[in-house]
Amino acid sequence: MNMDTLLEVRNLRKAFSVTSGPLEGKKLRLQAVDGLSFTLAKGETLGVVGESGCGKSTAAKLLMRLFDADEGEALYQGVDLLKLSRRQLRPYRRKIQMVFQDPFSSLNPRMRVGNIIGEALIIHKLAPAGKIRSKVVDLLGTVGLSEEYYDRFPHEFSGGQRQRIGIARALAVQPELIIADEPVSALDVSIQAQIVNLLQDIQDEFGLTYIFISHDLSVIEHISDRVAVMYLGKIVETASSGDLYGRPHHPYTEALLNALPVPRPGATKNRRILTGEVPSPLAPPSGCHFHPRCPYVRDICRTESPLLEEKAAGHLAACHFSREVGRHRASLAKESRKT
Repeated sequence: MNMDTLLEVRNLRKAFSVTSGPLEGKKLRLQAVDGLSFTLAKGETLGVVGESGCGKSTAAKLLMRLFDADEGEALYQGVDLLKLSRRQLRPYRRKIQMVFQDPFSSLNPRMRVGNIIGEALIIHKLAPAGKIRSKVVDLLGTVGLSEEYYDRFPHEFSGGQRQRIGIARALAVQPELIIADEPVSALDVSIQAQIVNLLQDIQDEFGLTYIFISHDLSVIEHISDRVAVMYLGKIVETASSGDLYGRPHHPYTEALLNALPVPRPGATKNRRILTGEVPSPLAPPSGCHFHPRCPYVRDICRTESPLLEEKAAGHLAACHFSREVGRHRASLAKESRKT
């Protein structure tokens, strides 16, 4: 493991047992996360993007040990988090925190804000009783809230304010890594930008590392150093933000980028737009899971699952025909410059 590597995930898998329906009652296997592997450097922001149901949030909960993985490793500075007992895991609860998607359900409605944030300080013995209030007030100030909010309840706040409280709660234990699971998707667009900017500011101030999960490619591009694209439980492409947005090597990534609005008439006329629904993870397609929706599909795609391999320096993709995708994207960029 590289000295700058904070987290290394290897072959992470998680399946759930579900029933086919109230009448049949047949047991089925849903493979939510299927062989996830990636590395995360200190101070980096890794964006994770994909359609709903692709396994992004499940992967986050596996890393937080909110779910138990079926197999795989999650090496945090060389220590496998997945093999630790609850007692052994406790110090790492401080180092890894999570900001949840829904600011309305992630805060205890019966607790005052000061207690919500201060609880972690007490549990981890990070401040004496007489200093809790001043520490919490400092944390509120860090996320743009004043001391007057200390004794209020969560229902008295807007969605954006609640998410700021959630961020303050995560910061209270002085974490090294924050996993942000769709932290702005439940907020108004104008508030989304404020929260994203706040996350970037506190990352600079405290030297934090982020895993930022979203289905919004515009947000991911703005905040991420590297991006991992997920489809049906697998990472199908990963690269630096600039490389991935400039020249994708997987047709799914290309389709996601093609769906982004372009403020120029005619700019999208030759773009290939993704069609069809995401296949059910209860019965994923054979071979490459993306092949039923892929414009580059060949016979090999229907039978052989492509490996996630390096296609360019630091740019990995799981596609048999990644060069065609790259060439097509480059030709579109050339036509765009002409217009």
